[in-house]
Amino acid sequence: MLKANTLLISGLATLCAPVLASEKINNYQSFTGYTGLINTPNANVIDVGNIDIGYNNMLDLRGKEYIDGHNFSFAAGLFDGFEVSGLIAAESMNDNLFLVNEKQLRDVSFNAKYQLPYIPKDWLTVAIGAKDIGGAANNYETYYAVASKELWDFRFSAGYAVSDRATGQMDGPFAGIEWQPFDWFALQAEHDADAFNAAVKVTVPKKWLYDIGELTFTSRFYSNTDYSEEDTSWGVNFKIPLFTKPEYEAIESAPEPVVSESDELAYFKLNANKEPVTIKDPNAHRYFESNKEMTRQAATLKHALVKDGFESVQVGFNNDKQIVVKFENSTFNRNDLDAIGLVLGRISQYVSSEGIEFNVFMSKQDIPQLSLKGNVDEYREFILSQKHPEVVVYQGAMPLPRALTWVGLMNTNSPYFKPRVTFSPALTNAYATELGVYDFSLALRADVDIPLWQGAGINLGGQVSVANSDDFDEDAAFRYYREESEFDRATLYQTFALPYGIYNQTQLGYYKERFDFYGIQNETTWLSPEGRHKVSANIGYFDYQDYDANRDYQTIAYQFNWVEHDVTFHAEVGKFWNEDSGIKVESRFWFGDSYLALYGEDTDARKIGFAFSIPLSPRKDMSVTRYGQVKGTEAWRHSIGTRIGESQNTLIFNQAYKPVNSVSIDRKYLNQGRLSKAYLYANFSRLRDVYLEYK
Repeated sequence: MLKANTLLISGLATLCAPVLASEKINNYQSFTGYTGLINTPNANVIDVGNIDIGYNNMLDLRGKEYIDGHNFSFAAGLFDGFEVSGLIAAESMNDNLFLVNEKQLRDVSFNAKYQLPYIPKDWLTVAIGAKDIGGAANNYETYYAVASKELWDFRFSAGYAVSDRATGQMDGPFAGIEWQPFDWFALQAEHDADAFNAAVKVTVPKKWLYDIGELTFTSRFYSNTDYSEEDTSWGVNFKIPLFTKPEYEAIESAPEPVVSESDELAYFKLNANKEPVTIKDPNAHRYFESNKEMTRQAATLKHALVKDGFESVQVGFNNDKQIVVKFENSTFNRNDLDAIGLVLGRISQYVSSEGIEFNVFMSKQDIPQLSLKGNVDEYREFILSQKHPEVVVYQGAMPLPRALTWVGLMNTNSPYFKPRVTFSPALTNAYATELGVYDFSLALRADVDIPLWQGAGINLGGQVSVANSDDFDEDAAFRYYREESEFDRATLYQTFALPYGIYNQTQLGYYKERFDFYGIQNETTWLSPEGRHKVSANIGYFDYQDYDANRDYQTIAYQFNWVEHDVTFHAEVGKFWNEDSGIKVESRFWFGDSYLALYGEDTDARKIGFAFSIPLSPRKDMSVTRYGQVKGTEAWRHSIGTRIGESQNTLIFNQAYKPVNSVSIDRKYLNQGRLSKAYLYANFSRLRDVYLEYK
């Protein structure tokens, strides 16, 4: 093994030789699941929004000895200075532990590390952390504090830990040194409170992987521990940013931006010498260019918005220097803010008359979502110089200006009777059970939404089984939870926008949740005026088709939007689908249109876990044609959890669960619960970014 590791490191070192010396010491994942060296942590954490997926063969067998096995790790940076990680430790991949003679290890553990704030980074960094939090077996329960200091190409770390491992690892004082002379190469040496260990790490340059992520190979080539027959082990890690925010060249603010005719933004006409005219001036119409010119600008704007793929487009103007745009977004399905940004950018592009006030109304199936009012000249200056304009935002609809002249047909590109097909994976899985390290059942799902009239439509859904592991076969242990090929949804929905920020949606029809049901669901949601608070009441009643029985659920949910930090907090209490009652809580840390989440449940069992959600579609989907639209889901979620507070980690499926549909108030009308005044103001620069990308 030592020879193989040496050959691997030597080969990669030769390939990477031209790379320049390191300017910053990298953060690596340890073999034990947290940011650090080999077995010990340092005081650094994984960068915010990054995830690290790793594998190594140094198995810590219940804290008693080290053997050749399997460790699978996953780590993520949730916010500045805080990381969470999980580790699956297993002696074998697929052995059925009910049938083997010896007792084997398969364990899931969760870890967390927090870097203490308010300590100047040029002094040192200090972090506290815990390993194997709250699980049933707690084979690796550890608590520690560590400090690190960087000097030149070195990082020195020292700390103290408490654990109950028989090996003595991380039970007492520990220390480590990292030397990174190059970006791609690092040497590490440590004492883990039991033994001395040394390792080398080689990183494949990110540019060699099309800037997708970083691939790091690790060789622990020395250890003097008395608890292992081998002193060598190896590992591999892949680190990738879950979300990368687009970066654009900043434009210096100026009181009178100068734009040359050769510039790509030359169509913006600025004239700062003319006196501004207020929209309340009864003689404001004298400052307009001819009605013919205003009609031409409005018609050109409308044509551009229809070409962009927006639906129900209406454009009008009046003699009070006001222009009105109504539209529905069906192309920027990942985030409705992108649609608003492109519409406002188009207005500033095509409306060149001075002193114009824009009034923009965004809706979905004629259900008002958000309205905005501002000055076209100020917004144009925002596009050019990033000087923020004054924009008034209304939740829902705002009063419509009077005496409007509408351009062309009143409602161009109607959204109705055009099917929208959304594809997504359906995945059920089990981690680190007695049957295997990973078992899964995978299907390809298609959901069809056919809008019929205001707030109403038909929702159809089904899926085709693609693949599954042996334990999800029809005669295997997990057969009742496999993803079958089936048609499982046919519902009619009706949504209403009521006064005071209240939305109500009712769905009724056919549901398949292992058995066939006819059912009805109702969701009533209240959104506060600023959009920071959201309260939802959910009820459902279902009759078995083949049995004289029924099921029901009733829950109340609350969401708080901490928009300044892109964090949402969720809590839901009540009776759920499987007749379990209790509460579930969740914190979501958003990175653009993706999020990482920590959750906890307390119904039939107590459970904690980690989840992520990512869009499986481009930022801008295909436009809706007369035949409809095909797209990927804007939010696909995957999670892993474990029971806590019990002596055994018995599997539990679908706890705190409610039947879900692809059409809901949150997904269709509230931008995954984020569409609000507060969210728009906190992400105002995104409006400019999307216009510059798609102009």
